[in-house]
Amino acid sequence: MRNSVTETQRHFEARERVGVLLPIAVPQVYDYIVPDGLSVPMGAFVDVPLGSRHAIGVVWRDGDDAIEASRLRAIRAQLAAPPLPDSVRRFVDWVASYTVQPAGTVLRMAMSVPAALRPAALPQGVMLAPNPPAIRATATRRRVIEALADGRPRAPVALAAEAGVGPAVVRGLVDLDVLTWVTMPEPPPPAPDGRRPGPTLSPDQDAAAGTLVDAVADGFSVTLLDGVAGSGKTEVYFEAVAEVLRRGGQVLVLVPEIALTQQWLARFKDRFGAPPAEWHSDLGQAERRRTWRAVAEGRAPVVVGARSALFLPFPNLGLIVVDEEHDTSFKQEDGVAYHARDMAVVRGRVGALPVVLVSATPALETHVNARDGRYRWVRLPTRHGGATMPAISTVDLRRDRPPAGGFIAPGLRDAISRTLGDGLQTLLFLNRRGYAPLTLCRACGHRMRCPQCTAWLVEHRLIGRLVCHHCGIGQPMPRVCPACEAEGSLSPCGPGVERLAEEVAALWPTARLAIATSDTLSGPAAVAELVERIENGHVDIIIGTQIIAKGYHFPMLTTVGVIDADLGLSGGDPRAAERTFQVLTQVAGRAGRAERPGRALVQTTLPEHPVMAAVVAGDRMGFLAAEEEARRDAMMPPFGRLAALIVSGRDEAHVAEAARHLARQAPERPGVRILGPAPAPLALLRGRHRQRLLVHAERSIRVPDLIRAWLRPIRLTGGVRVQVDIDPISFL
Repeated sequence: MRNSVTETQRHFEARERVGVLLPIAVPQVYDYIVPDGLSVPMGAFVDVPLGSRHAIGVVWRDGDDAIEASRLRAIRAQLAAPPLPDSVRRFVDWVASYTVQPAGTVLRMAMSVPAALRPAALPQGVMLAPNPPAIRATATRRRVIEALADGRPRAPVALAAEAGVGPAVVRGLVDLDVLTWVTMPEPPPPAPDGRRPGPTLSPDQDAAAGTLVDAVADGFSVTLLDGVAGSGKTEVYFEAVAEVLRRGGQVLVLVPEIALTQQWLARFKDRFGAPPAEWHSDLGQAERRRTWRAVAEGRAPVVVGARSALFLPFPNLGLIVVDEEHDTSFKQEDGVAYHARDMAVVRGRVGALPVVLVSATPALETHVNARDGRYRWVRLPTRHGGATMPAISTVDLRRDRPPAGGFIAPGLRDAISRTLGDGLQTLLFLNRRGYAPLTLCRACGHRMRCPQCTAWLVEHRLIGRLVCHHCGIGQPMPRVCPACEAEGSLSPCGPGVERLAEEVAALWPTARLAIATSDTLSGPAAVAELVERIENGHVDIIIGTQIIAKGYHFPMLTTVGVIDADLGLSGGDPRAAERTFQVLTQVAGRAGRAERPGRALVQTTLPEHPVMAAVVAGDRMGFLAAEEEARRDAMMPPFGRLAALIVSGRDEAHVAEAARHLARQAPERPGVRILGPAPAPLALLRGRHRQRLLVHAERSIRVPDLIRAWLRPIRLTGGVRVQVDIDPISFL
């Protein structure tokens, strides 16, 4: 018996062992034995036993020889999927370290489509049998046979439609053995052509494009493509995309909102002859599987997508473009908290490839990096094709007041009337969805509040419901006040886009209106339909939130009105001034992008505010200089570092005690301040109570390392958890 055990042990030790990372929230890699006859490369997807079940993981490193081989279990199988590239694995490790998350949690984002790891069930089609029997040749049968004469298989329904016959004719020919069933190959994705000639560029555009094209051959670099709205930035970076395609590489273009891609997709197809692959949450599972697999196999040359596209398994990535790089939608706050713009730069460095950041209003962090020479800085200071920048002015709501119950001041109302009279289009911008942001009882003052969040319910009159914009819970509008039971006493307070549309319809009853928000545009098809209507002149007044405020080119849009420009300046957000400047500049930039001059009117009660003055003057550099000085004095990013720790749980007392315990264990070192704990502004979110601690540190401090050491000995109970957000954008 002893000899048998010894021989078995020797047999285990003779076999290869590997470390496998699993997409679960654990920090360690698990070692497994590689069975005889199986050779697994680094990055291979493997099926492994895990306790009483099995899981899919990735071969991450060589095995640890210090572990006794008899304690290890064997890999069950290797999956028929391309290995996860080395650059992606190193990127996963870097993101995990920086965000203070287990590597397995980050890996889960790179394995977001488990079905793509196994071969697809290919569809069945029909084609002519090799030796068909003689049959009576009717006219309908002849049409089917002629349609298949090119030798390509067809799906039965598609074949019937092509031949102009009923499906029964096709089924009958199958039964007669004239047609035979075959497995149809998965159609290849579209192939954009980098050799197609592009449009004629202006001298400024041509010089900018040359810089980006040269960067493709230089390995890692970061370039800020900084151009005013309408300067043709997209056509410029398309030249770099074309260069990568000519070299046989892959390109990733990140956009903050999938709604922004509709015009972009049309321009891309015009330029390259085929659309890119798309990656966003509105795709169905089958399309996600096809795209993930095509990327992994190198068959998807260009992908345009949301922030999660960074974790796609590109084997031959040659360029990353981050369009509208300043946009806060690039920050993910749930789960692994990361900023896609910053992680795109990391992905470029890990993969030794160029990154292009594109914006008309770059983030202060990006501006400082470009000014100080860490990034290349390419500028397009004028609009393309002779178009001029819009004239921007303020409407002082203290003097030019809207009528009672209205929100459009007389000055803006007159401008809209003139625009309608000229047969041109107006955009009214209000960054509030729904009908009204608050509903209260006129009898007792009760405010309709979300039962799961520290937030007011927003009235959406179009669907007849009160909705929480944080957790999504909704309820019908009550007939009576839930507090005092007064009937008909609930009243809307403040404007949302629906209420603004009601006012517009009353003022201009013959005008054709369109509301553009994430509520009314339910997917890419709805966005495309609205864009087409606007481009074709079938809309007179567009009323929208920031979903329509950037990236679009509407030649007939000449007037922009901002209803409540002060909305973003309130609260304790250290980036409030910067965000307000960016959104006002971006929305104003929708006006006058063709041969007709444009104007923007900004309604405000604070026309003397530095942000409003900078927007009106078009003085971005002056604004950034003042913002930089204020941030430097306060040691705020990019001149200092921030990190948030959000302690949350179902029991308020447990959360408060855990937060206090965390604060007592906080590190004490020069250059670091720990603020809190204190209830988060959203102290209740999705039914979880929340307390926040904020780390404020000098720029030289490695904050992720500090937090990792701080949290390592902490053991939380009672369903309490801590979420770490390095470089927070939201302070809710």
